[in-house]
Amino acid sequence: MVGVGYLGRFHAQKYASLDDCRLVGVVDSQPETAARVADELQTPAYGDYRALLGKVDAVSVVTPTATHFDIARAFVEHGGHVLVEKPMTETTAQAERLIAAARQYGRLLQVGHLERFNPAILAAEALLSRPRFIECHRLAPFKERGTEVNVVLDLMIHDIDLVQMIVGSPVASLDAIGTPVFSPEIDIANARLRFDSGCVANVTASRVSFKTERKLRVFVDDAYLSIDLQQKILTVIRKRPGPVAEGQMPAQIEEQSFDQGDALLAEIRAFVAAIRGEQRVLVSGEDGLRALRTAINIAERVKGAQGTATEALA
Repeated sequence: MVGVGYLGRFHAQKYASLDDCRLVGVVDSQPETAARVADELQTPAYGDYRALLGKVDAVSVVTPTATHFDIARAFVEHGGHVLVEKPMTETTAQAERLIAAARQYGRLLQVGHLERFNPAILAAEALLSRPRFIECHRLAPFKERGTEVNVVLDLMIHDIDLVQMIVGSPVASLDAIGTPVFSPEIDIANARLRFDSGCVANVTASRVSFKTERKLRVFVDDAYLSIDLQQKILTVIRKRPGPVAEGQMPAQIEEQSFDQGDALLAEIRAFVAAIRGEQRVLVSGEDGLRALRTAINIAERVKGAQGTATEALA
């Protein structure tokens, strides 16, 4: 485990809980953080990831985004399979180089898009063919953690990944708007994506809200799906088959609730299973690159819109 701060500690706990792998060390640039997690999980602590190069079969990289590329590439080049948190790298060029390195050295590369393992998403997948319109809202109160990147790369990228997985078609065009509020980076943003298939997605992310919300709404040819990613509730609304009796709603509503489960544990189990050859990598480096490319395009469009507005005011 490289990086055992807030999220990395949870990664380390999941690995330590698995019977079929051994946590051989945790790394953090803060010695007290590394020591605390190492003591909790009864494993050695290190202050530099290079101490473990060539000594591990696999690694999770949960460090600031700016360090992802160098750390992940180093482990790949020294024979390690890598699970890297999102966004996978700072730039698309770095992502492309990391994917190429994994291919060259025959290592697996998985990207930590955790919502792919949300039970409500897994249950809805079979119903999500030929989407026409998608709407996403991901809202959260402001926290200092994560503000080294803008809200598009911090929060919206989760929904960008889900939308692109669901649509399965290239982005034809996009418009976006947003603004900083409490940090120097963009804190709230909205993007409208139009795909080659004709599907349109409207995606909103905010880290300056008074409530927490993670919802996805999808319109397909014969149904409307509402997916509450936070509460793990899937609601499907369809036209009622056959004649409708007087006073009867023309729609039938099916609602399923799922246990909260443990998406992070599912993600790590999938990573280990892929290393063992039991299944394919569920969120590949190419998936991570696709989401990163769209997220960067959105952020650049937001900044361009801000510049245009400033010039107009001047």
